[in-house]
Amino acid sequence: VMKLQQEMGEWKLMKRKSENLWQKEWQIITKKNQVYLHKHKEEKPFFLNEKIASHVPAKLQDTLNQAFLKAFKLIYEKGNGIIEKTYGKEQQEQKFQVNEFTVNLTGKRKDLKAFTKQAGSRNRINLLLSGVEGIGMGLVGSGLPDIPLFTGVLLKSIYEIALSFGYEYESVRERIFILKIIEGALESGENLAETDITLDEMIRGGDAGIDLDSQMTRTAERLSEELLYMKFLQGIPIAGVVGGLSDTVYLKKITEYAHLKYYKRFVYEHIHIE
Repeated sequence: VMKLQQEMGEWKLMKRKSENLWQKEWQIITKKNQVYLHKHKEEKPFFLNEKIASHVPAKLQDTLNQAFLKAFKLIYEKGNGIIEKTYGKEQQEQKFQVNEFTVNLTGKRKDLKAFTKQAGSRNRINLLLSGVEGIGMGLVGSGLPDIPLFTGVLLKSIYEIALSFGYEYESVRERIFILKIIEGALESGENLAETDITLDEMIRGGDAGIDLDSQMTRTAERLSEELLYMKFLQGIPIAGVVGGLSDTVYLKKITEYAHLKYYKRFVYEHIHIE
């Protein structure tokens, strides 16, 4: 009986320790979210946009919009399997399981870093890949053909972040969540605040009343608006290197926000596990 009481006492102590860990982490990630929103209160357009604007054909944005929309549809219909071969989905899932077991066992914040470390290491590889691909396309003056490649690397990066925190990405709801993250990362001020609220509603389990097709269209529009000038520049041989570099800039911007929202979701769900 004494041994059983001792074991029960140890279990309760570990449970309290784990609960305290997640509560403290929630305070930290909530603060980071607030800092992010404050940092992006005002729009900061790329410094070359104003100089390029007068040279951009009027129909280019619609062309870009359709190219991004087709890229999303193509990847969702046929491309996820190919993307998964580039990082080993099962290995990523196993790493998450090991990391989660460790942090639940120890209740130490230092072990939480394993999740972000896993996501960060993969992200660095993707940023390098995006830079090489974007610059290569810029050298030969290929802006539009770069869009499927950029979209593929972008989704690959977010998929790996999702797996690092134990989330799938195939269901309609998860695809909407990902597309909403991409949209939010390109917003600022009130638009960002509204999108962030919608994402937090989804983190709490809501569906936000959004269907996949409309969100796909909205995200494609935001990408085409944001990348309009750089994709135009990328279509000019040699000079397009600058436009190609924008792939890395925007990939970093989007994955930073994706990491923030997935980690917030991860911590929230650990607090609310019954």
